[in-house]
Amino acid sequence: MAEPLLEVEHLTTVFETERGPLRAVDDVSFSIEAGSTLAVVGESGCGKSVTALSILRLVASPPGRVLSGSVMFEGTNLLALDEDRMRALRGNRISMVFQEPMTSLNPVYTVGSQIAEAVRVHAGSPREAARERALEMLHLVGIPSPAERNDTYPHQLSGGIRQRVMIAIALSCKPSLLIADEPTTALDVTIQAQILELLAGLQRTLGMSVLFITHDLGVVAEFARNMIVMYAGRVVETGPVAELLADPRHPYTRGLLASLPPVSHQTRGGSSRRLRTIEGVVPDLVEIAPGCRFANRCGLLQRRPPGHERCVAREPDLVPVTTVRRARCYYAMT
Repeated sequence: MAEPLLEVEHLTTVFETERGPLRAVDDVSFSIEAGSTLAVVGESGCGKSVTALSILRLVASPPGRVLSGSVMFEGTNLLALDEDRMRALRGNRISMVFQEPMTSLNPVYTVGSQIAEAVRVHAGSPREAARERALEMLHLVGIPSPAERNDTYPHQLSGGIRQRVMIAIALSCKPSLLIADEPTTALDVTIQAQILELLAGLQRTLGMSVLFITHDLGVVAEFARNMIVMYAGRVVETGPVAELLADPRHPYTRGLLASLPPVSHQTRGGSSRRLRTIEGVVPDLVEIAPGCRFANRCGLLQRRPPGHERCVAREPDLVPVTTVRRARCYYAMT
């Protein structure tokens, strides 16, 4: 079998706090094959974005640092590279689209100049060739009248167009891997669908791999082939999207699916039906208690099945459920 394009093994990232180190990402492992899409799913604060920033070595230090693990990309451990070699990879072989384009785009430069700058820095293209590439990318991401948009500023564009500009910058050097961190969060559902369709089309055209970070399981079902579910810095379930959504084995994944609104969420009387929630709070990641990190919110534990004492005594391993699926739960096989 061919080597994965990206292979993350036992990645741990901590942030120093007044109370001690906080493990935002704790022993996370996964891989992405060339040309495929992996979704990372979980609620806010579970470690999704910190995982992406750790891969690109963009975690602010201090207070954060990658404590251990390896990030193998095209056979090279990114965590062992010096800063010059890492800078040459960022935006070139690996690119990232961030959540909010208005905080990522420079407000005092035109969008065309920002795309062209990425091409000049990473591809070494002369100014005129970089401008032509910027126009080409604006056309590729479906922005109407690219010649006119090329000379506009970010504040003059809608949220959807700004996100397309961010995608154009990220793809301007034809990366092998695109990391998309909640790229549709601030957009309405119509624009979300357009952005997802755009990303899927560009992936087919360019043959790149995508690491897609989201909390939206509906987006995952449409866009990704495989997924990992994170909770409190840990991977709690992995597997093919279709199988995992049809038959989740970890209580947290089941809770996420149960919290989704049904297709028809209106009662006969016209009032909205209350959505289900996962009761409780995320555990303290500075003083991590023994046992399963989801134990204080787990419906299975609250029903006290036989042998439940082990759930609070020792954290379960991420064990195989099938040949292609794993879950971190003592009851994953039931």
